[in-house]
Amino acid sequence: MSNTVLDGKRFAEMVIQGANHLSANAKMVDALNVFPVPDGDTGTNMNLSMTSGAKEVKNNVQEHIGKVGAALSKGLLMGARGNSGVILSQLFRGFSKAIEQKHQVTAQEFADALESGVETAYKAVMKPVEGTILTVAKDSAKKAVQAAKNQKDIALLMEDVLKEARASLNRTPDLLPVLKEVGVVDSGGQGLVLVYEGFLAVLKGEELPETPSALATMNDLVSAEHHKSIQGHINTEDIEFGYCTEFMVKLEGKRPFSEEQFRQDLSHYGDSLLVISDDTLVKIHIHSEQPGEVLTYGQSYGSLVSMKIENMRQQHTDIIGEQGEAAVQENKAKAEKQEYGIVAVSMGQGIGSLFRSIGANEVIEGGQTMNPSTEDIVKAIKEVHASKIIILPNNKNIIMAAEQAAELAEEDVIVIPSKTVPQGMSALLAFNPGADLLENKEIMSEAMQHVKTGQLTFAVRDTSIDGLEIEKGDFMGISEGKIVLKDKDKVSAAKNLLEKMLDEEAEILTILKGEDATQEDVESLKEFLEQNYGDIEIEVHDGGQPLYAFIFAIE
Repeated sequence: MSNTVLDGKRFAEMVIQGANHLSANAKMVDALNVFPVPDGDTGTNMNLSMTSGAKEVKNNVQEHIGKVGAALSKGLLMGARGNSGVILSQLFRGFSKAIEQKHQVTAQEFADALESGVETAYKAVMKPVEGTILTVAKDSAKKAVQAAKNQKDIALLMEDVLKEARASLNRTPDLLPVLKEVGVVDSGGQGLVLVYEGFLAVLKGEELPETPSALATMNDLVSAEHHKSIQGHINTEDIEFGYCTEFMVKLEGKRPFSEEQFRQDLSHYGDSLLVISDDTLVKIHIHSEQPGEVLTYGQSYGSLVSMKIENMRQQHTDIIGEQGEAAVQENKAKAEKQEYGIVAVSMGQGIGSLFRSIGANEVIEGGQTMNPSTEDIVKAIKEVHASKIIILPNNKNIIMAAEQAAELAEEDVIVIPSKTVPQGMSALLAFNPGADLLENKEIMSEAMQHVKTGQLTFAVRDTSIDGLEIEKGDFMGISEGKIVLKDKDKVSAAKNLLEKMLDEEAEILTILKGEDATQEDVESLKEFLEQNYGDIEIEVHDGGQPLYAFIFAIE
C-alpha cells in the first residue's frame, strides 16, 4: 500500500481509530484536570465530540478524502462539547476546508491542511492560551510543514507529527505554571495526542490495544437529551407533528441544491426543523406528520443516509407514565412565537427549577461532568420558539459551544458569558424585556460583576496547588474559581470559605444545597451565620447539584 498519497477510505479508518483510542483513554485525560475536582471532563468532552465526528465519517466512507473530511467536520461541529471539544472541531474544520476539493492528498497537502486547522482554531478562540491543545496542534503542524519539504511518505510524516505533538505536550507545563505546580501536562493536548496515535497506527498497519466501541454512545446520549428537553412541555394530544424524523442526504447532483430553499420547502412539512449542510451532505431534523413525504423530498436531492423515525406520541405517553401529568401541565408549549426566549444550562433539578422560576424558558441539564453539545444548545434554541434568544452557559467550559450554537441558529442569539450558576442567576434577574438584545447583553453582563461565587467540593486525588497540600477526599473551598482552602470536615470548610468571602459590603447570601449536603449541615451554617453575620439576608434553596455540596452566591 502506497504511503505517498492518502485517500478518503484510509483517512476514514484513521478518524475511527483515533476516536476509539481517545474513547479508551478518556478517563485518563479527565484525570489530568488541573484542579483535583470531581468534574474534570476534558476527556469526556473530547471523546463525545470526536465520536460524533467519527459517526458521520462512518456513514460517509468513500475514496474522495475531501468529502470524508467534510463529514468529519460536520459531525464534530454538531457534537462539540466544552472548550476542548469546540477547539477540536475547529482544528478539523480548518483541516477539512483545506482538502475539500481533493480526491486524495500528498504528504505536503496533508501537512498544509494541519496548519490550516491550527489557523482556524486560533481564530475561533478570543484569547488563545499557550500551553494548551492549541500549542500542541500548532507545534506539530509546524513540524509537519517543515518535514514535508523532504518527506513524501505520509506514514513517516505522521511519525514526525506525533513525535512533535508528544514533545510539545511535555512542554506545556513550562508554558502554563499551574500545570507545572500540579505536576500534569495539558489534558486537551493529551487528547489530541491520542487521536494522532490512532492516525499513525492505521497508516503503519499496527494494532492499538483493543478499545470499546465509541460509535453508539453519542446517538444514545443525544436521543436521551432530546427526550428530556421536550416531554415536559406538552400533552400527548397536543403533539401536532408526531414523528421525530432525523436523516442525512448525500448530495448527488440530482437537482441544484440551496440550503435556504431546502429549509423553506421542508418547513411546510412540520416544525422543530434543523438543516445543516455543506457541499456534499445535508443533515435534517424535523417533527412531521408525514415522515415518508419528508424522506421522499430529501431523496430528490440524493441518497438517504442514517434514517431514524420515532413516534413521539407513544414516547410521550410512556414518559408521562413516569413523570406524572401534573409536571407536564406546568410547562405547556406556547402556541405563538414569543419575542424573547432564555436558555440556561443547569446542573441539579432544584437549580433548574430556580432558573425557570426567575425567567428561563428552557433549561438544559448539564454543566459539571457533562457539558451539553453545540447540537443540544441549537435544539434548545428551537424549543424556546422565540425570535430573540439569550443563552446563559453558567460554566466557563460551555461558553464556546454556546457561541458556536449561536452562529448556527437562524434566530437572533446572544451569549451572556456566565461562568457560574450565581453569575447566571444574577444576569437573568437583570434581564429587561423592554430592551433590545445588545442592551440586554450589556445590562446582564454588568449584573454578573456584582455577585461573588463560592463552591465547596472534594478532591479526587492528592495534589499541591497555590501553596495548599491537598489529599484525596479533602473538602476544598473555591472562591471565584480559585481553591483557597482545604479541610477534612465539610461544614468546617464551608464556614471557613464564607469567612473568606463575606465582607462589609455583602448584603445577600444565597445558599444552594447540593445532593451531598444534609439539612443538618444547612442548619449548622445558618446558626453560624446568624451568630457572626446577623445583618446579612440569607436565602437557602435545595439545588440538588451533584459534586458540589454547597454553592454560595454573595451580593
